[in-house]
Amino acid sequence: MAISTTELKAAIIAALNLQDITPAQIDDDAPLFGAGLGLDSIDALELVVMLEKNYRIVIKDIEEGRPAFQSVRTLAAFIEAKQAS
Repeated sequence: MAISTTELKAAIIAALNLQDITPAQIDDDAPLFGAGLGLDSIDALELVVMLEKNYRIVIKDIEEGRPAFQSVRTLAAFIEAKQAS
C-alpha cells in the first residue's frame, strides 16, 4: 500500500506537535534533522513511537532506522517496504 507523503507529513506534524507548520511547508526531500525540518534526537524517538502506533512498524536498532529518517520521501519508502514484507 503506497503511503502518501502528505499523509505522512500530517502524521509527523501531529506526533511532534509542530505548531504553525502545514504538510505543504515540508519538502518531501528536505532533511528531517539538522538544516531541513530541524528535528532532534527527542523528535526521533517520537517518530519511532508514531511509526509503531500508526503503521505497526517496530524499529529495534537505530542503525536500521537512520537511513529511513533522511527525509519524508525516504520514510515513506521505508514504511512501504516494511509493510510489504
